[in-house]
Amino acid sequence: MVCFIIGKKAYTYAAVAKAEGINFFYFTLGKVNIETEKILGKTYENGEWVEQEFSFPDVIYNASVHVSDKNQQIFDYLYDKVPFTSHSIGDKLSVYNRIKKAEKFKQYLIPFYELNDVNKFFDMIDRYGKVIIKPISGHQGKGIVFIEKHGMNYSMNESEQISLINKKQLLSFLSDKIQEKGYIVQQFISCQMKSGHVYDFRLHVQRNGEGKWVITSIFPRIGPLGSVVSNMASGGYSTYLDIFLKTEFDNDWYNIQRYLERFAVSFSNHFNSLYKDVLFDELGIDVGIDENQKLWLFEVNWRPGVPNIFNLELDVARNLVHYARYLADKHK
Repeated sequence: MVCFIIGKKAYTYAAVAKAEGINFFYFTLGKVNIETEKILGKTYENGEWVEQEFSFPDVIYNASVHVSDKNQQIFDYLYDKVPFTSHSIGDKLSVYNRIKKAEKFKQYLIPFYELNDVNKFFDMIDRYGKVIIKPISGHQGKGIVFIEKHGMNYSMNESEQISLINKKQLLSFLSDKIQEKGYIVQQFISCQMKSGHVYDFRLHVQRNGEGKWVITSIFPRIGPLGSVVSNMASGGYSTYLDIFLKTEFDNDWYNIQRYLERFAVSFSNHFNSLYKDVLFDELGIDVGIDENQKLWLFEVNWRPGVPNIFNLELDVARNLVHYARYLADKHK
């Protein structure tokens, strides 16, 4: 039996599970009784969700990312008792440091450091001319600040608000950020379309029913004109990969596609090897390709989601249910 903590899209998973002959229910942590090891969950029967009491399942797909302090004990108890499909990879800084330390994929990392020293910041902006500051624990492009040097002054783009500031003003801004803690500084890598829009690629991989990485989708994410981020949540949009590549890379389009596909699988295998005793079920790997056709790694996400325009929800659910069964069998 597979089950699912909190489910906005539970119906899709229920439908796939039923087609595969797998019992499925979903629940919230507040419905778990750790003393009796019973869960009050919902299963889909005859066109409606029916509440029933269940024993602990064989595997849990933990769809809910945030766990309240109140429910943390329940979450930890379940985590010790039942295999979970998903596991946190840690924040951006810890992810970058793991990759850097392992060295094999270090060449794809954008130069970075934790914002805790203004002198290091000025060394970086003097060297590269353009940098970004982003939250270590941020997501969906929120909180990103783009700073560019112009002679003795600087331009700063924060939430699409552009201002021209001097060094004293920048020092004040940096001091505030250092006091807040939790920020990374990186070289700004320009990945622009012929039209001037910024873009990146989302490489969405999942484990299949054999526990192997497969590519669910690769798609470009295109930012609004003038934006420095391409996230869908920040007003970005997408299109089909082959159309995008043919438009932007002309005769090299197929080689770029194969490059992205090979990177997606090889990086996923390597990345998972950096974590002991943990198997990730899916990853969203964000990469860019600069004007020299060099690939850069922007971020790795452990709960990537799927853009609605591609109607990939069924594919995602199918891979997840197959992998959940593989995980359950592995732990018998």
